Amino acid sequence: MRSRWRSSGSGSGARDPRVTRDGLVFAVAAAAANVLGAAAVTSRRRWSVQALEAMVALAAGFMVSASLTDMLPEAIEAGGRSAAAVALVGYMLVHLTQHTLAPHFHFGEETHEVSASVSASALVGLMLHTLVDGVAIATGFRVSESLGVVIFMAILLHKFPEGLAISSLFLAAGASRARALAAAAALGMATVVGALITDAVPALASHGLALSAGVTLYVGASNLVPEFQSKRGWRLPAAFFAGCGLYVLARTAARVG
Repeated sequence: MRSRWRSSGSGSGARDPRVTRDGLVFAVAAAAANVLGAAAVTSRRRWSVQALEAMVALAAGFMVSASLTDMLPEAIEAGGRSAAAVALVGYMLVHLTQHTLAPHFHFGEETHEVSASVSASALVGLMLHTLVDGVAIATGFRVSESLGVVIFMAILLHKFPEGLAISSLFLAAGASRARALAAAAALGMATVVGALITDAVPALASHGLALSAGVTLYVGASNLVPEFQSKRGWRLPAAFFAGCGLYVLARTAARVG
């Protein structure tokens, strides 16, 4: 079957330097958001907890929508039923690294003292999924420029709270502001590396989108949704549904533009 997205070029994204360049540029932009999130904490400027919660809920809606509506179907269309199994592996890997091997992590400011080993394990766990963020952007552009942009938006929306979370976790462990900022920069660098290695690693070139679909679904549904699920009121559920609506608008604009 033909892709539902407009082709971004010759259709051979793996061999098109422009496609590779675009994926790298957008990966760098996404990585910068990690650093901006950390800067919001390390600069000690005041920021709104309510705004952060709304951003998390908005990102959750967008990411869940993108993973289920486009990333997974496109992966299955390209790779067949095995793509669903690869997506499941991606989902399980994030759970293993973020909530089994490194059980102490959430997308919000850390207000309790933690050990240095806890902050280090959280960083290692997060680096797997930020690496796949870069793979997701690169493989999205291999399908089409339109899909690449939509995936970039899904990833960008959670990068700021992610950078904020890891830097505050390092500060809570007694690290300096410079080390906390460096931790967020490491997450951003992992995203850039993911984009760089996608074409060079045959398994990622073939199954990267499926792997990314599973990782994106986990981050949206299992990391972000629980951050606001137990809180009362309509403000955060409304932000979640707004994220779903924003995805529909972005998808429509990307396919028409």
